Amino acid sequence: MANSRSQRSGDAPRVLLLSGYDATSHQRWREQLTALLPEYAWHTLTLPPRFFRWRIRGNPLSWLNEPAFRESWDLVVATSMVDLASLRSFHPQLTKTPCLLYMHENQFAFPVSGTQAASVDPQMVNLYSAISADRVVYNSAWNRDSFLDGARDFLDKMPDGVPGGLIEALREKSEVIPVPIEDRLFTEPAAATNWACPHLLWNHRWEYDKGPERLLKLLQALDRRSVPFRLSVVGERFRSHPPAFEQIREQFAGHLEHWGFLPRRADYDRLLAEADVVLSTALHDFQGLSMLEAMASGCLPLAPDRLAYREYVPDRCRYDSDPQNAEAEGEAAAACLQGLLQSQPPRCPPTPWRASALADAYRALFDHMLRPVQ
Repeated sequence: MANSRSQRSGDAPRVLLLSGYDATSHQRWREQLTALLPEYAWHTLTLPPRFFRWRIRGNPLSWLNEPAFRESWDLVVATSMVDLASLRSFHPQLTKTPCLLYMHENQFAFPVSGTQAASVDPQMVNLYSAISADRVVYNSAWNRDSFLDGARDFLDKMPDGVPGGLIEALREKSEVIPVPIEDRLFTEPAAATNWACPHLLWNHRWEYDKGPERLLKLLQALDRRSVPFRLSVVGERFRSHPPAFEQIREQFAGHLEHWGFLPRRADYDRLLAEADVVLSTALHDFQGLSMLEAMASGCLPLAPDRLAYREYVPDRCRYDSDPQNAEAEGEAAAACLQGLLQSQPPRCPPTPWRASALADAYRALFDHMLRPVQ
């Protein structure tokens, strides 16, 4: 079940990289990290992204007899799904090894669907891992702040025995370094933006937290306003998905350029380069890789004024957020898009998020953690 891979280079510092729920974004990040920092000797352990509740609580058991934990490491890097506190207790030698926790997401701010039973276990895994880690790194400031706020609210529910100063201590050892966007995506578009009939791109997971019903309301508002547009709806699709997608496909069939998942990366990159405006209607997005990728490729963003979008989407490209009223938010998004089509602002590639710009931040963090304590 577990996958293991090593990259060794002479006397380079030995880094153990743990991905306890190796979803696509987690896989992408760890592959980029090892490529960006080849001066370290990497050994990677991963677990497949299925059986979420078992995986997030059970990964220390899955790795209990893993030989790698009997070896000596200079640094351990674990993703947010790893139960780092349990691992360090099961393998006492890790208590002497500096450990970095990378938070792709946090369970305090993660949406719970109506089909899921409420459980505090995932939240406690995140909290205990953050306490156990020597440094905690987040992919966005919104992710960091929502984690710390959620942890504070969680502690406020404890009937007694609440530890003092914990949130301040967690904040002190926290920092933000995003998942990098590959340099190759930062290209000059081959064609000028089509302001008369823009190609709109919605490129997210086909799940309820990405707001497909809000996309439907936006498109209906554009239709009422007689705004011409072309549309591509792509992204990872699952056997069961919200019914709004079928309604979009039926109602706006005449506008569609592409529909459904693109398995070949080259085809997806080509679509990013062809689109004019990338849309988000998400209720939850801890960084927004799909938005950042499209912006790097030349798309103008259109996103709600919430989440991590405030960190890189310009003010003029963010529409009023109304999580409780999809109809009103759709109208706000349509009005914002019309304003962009009229003002024709320049493209806004997220240059600080490119891999070559972030490599030094990761390298400095690693060097700091590897430095002997004086």
